[in-house]
Amino acid sequence: MPAGNHTFFAPVTYILAGIPGMEESHVWISIPFCLMYIVTLIGNSLLLFIILTEQSLHQPMYLFVSMLAAVDLLLSITAVPKMLAVFWFGAGEISFAACLTQMFFIHVSFIAESAILLAMAFDRYVAICNPLRYTIILTKSVTGKMGLAVVTRSFCFIFPVLFLVKQLKFCGTNLLPHTYCDYVDIARLACDDITVNFWYGTVVGTLVIGLDAVLIAVSYGLILRAVFQLPSKDARLKALRTCGSHLCVILMFYTPVFLPIFAHQFGQIVPSYILILLANLCVLIPPMLNPIVYGVTRKEILKRVIFVFHRWYRRSSLLS
Repeated sequence: MPAGNHTFFAPVTYILAGIPGMEESHVWISIPFCLMYIVTLIGNSLLLFIILTEQSLHQPMYLFVSMLAAVDLLLSITAVPKMLAVFWFGAGEISFAACLTQMFFIHVSFIAESAILLAMAFDRYVAICNPLRYTIILTKSVTGKMGLAVVTRSFCFIFPVLFLVKQLKFCGTNLLPHTYCDYVDIARLACDDITVNFWYGTVVGTLVIGLDAVLIAVSYGLILRAVFQLPSKDARLKALRTCGSHLCVILMFYTPVFLPIFAHQFGQIVPSYILILLANLCVLIPPMLNPIVYGVTRKEILKRVIFVFHRWYRRSSLLS
């Protein structure tokens, strides 16, 4: 938005409006959101606990799963409590510093999760296409360095966003039509030219996450070619089963992430409340479903989950 004869101000607080046009349904919408948040906290915390405490699960594949669970927890804890406060109490006021902090960690979580999914695709590629060299290529040291690279890349791409937002001049409303602080929505409130902000967000969103998606697709193309070259049908099915849970997680992450990106291109056609609901799905659905998928499809994790609940049940019975 070009600057004219406006009185500029530095925003002290923002007001999160929730989902404009659906204010009367906020309480009803909050019920499934709250349930998904509870499932997310329990599922990912349990997954982290099982992987970190079970020595037999200290393998690259499960270490990547634990990284994914940690990022999902960060994303949910950063975004959902304030979202529920807006729905339940109309407590949409958030300080400028808190808004930038929330925005930063939400976007860092998205970039990190995309990178972890790429690392997991590489793990499956090595396990199926080079099984004899798996332990040589993916050592604990290499896995740790990949985890560090995920964190470093995420911070490096999102940190400049803080400076881009702080340099903007605001002269109008401080009302954010969203349930959490989003980079694009904050930039749109400015009276400055936001071309740089727009293109930086577009480049990060398409090149970083988009490139990850392309590399994951290439990895699975090579994996499928190797799988269908296996002589035994049982070997093919076993190889496909090892990738099934990861493919489900990939689809659950990228589908709700790319839908809002494409929908924003048709912002005048798609109602704004649909765009906000799609953005909420990105925050709520993948973190909730990821531990369920891995808990159900991975026998090693499922056995430990059953053991933990069985031990908890026995202790409860003894105490009662």
